[in-house]
Amino acid sequence: MSISAIEGIGGAAGVSGIFPTSGVQKASGLDDDWATTSSQGVGSDFATALSNGIENLQATQAKSDQLAVKAATGDLQDLHDYTIAATEASLATSLTVAVRDKAVAAFTEIMRLQA
Repeated sequence: MSISAIEGIGGAAGVSGIFPTSGVQKASGLDDDWATTSSQGVGSDFATALSNGIENLQATQAKSDQLAVKAATGDLQDLHDYTIAATEASLATSLTVAVRDKAVAAFTEIMRLQA
């Protein structure tokens, strides 16, 4: 789940499994061939990356929930597995909210500029 495709965020706080990097174009690489790249291709790659990120977030949260149930019923042998999964889910959620907030702020700024 690394957002290494978006320059400056990659590897943030060790969340390398939430946002997959396969098939995602690096944002700084767009200045090399921006005129020849179709906007639909870039947009669909970005949409795919966001979709995959949300799916991975849901999977991380589901894993944390399953381990929480196991911990509550006494079926979990290593409690630290739940602690790690819960921390990963919390961090993934925080990162997703931060990305959403930045996207909303960017959209708001664009709309303000057009007025």
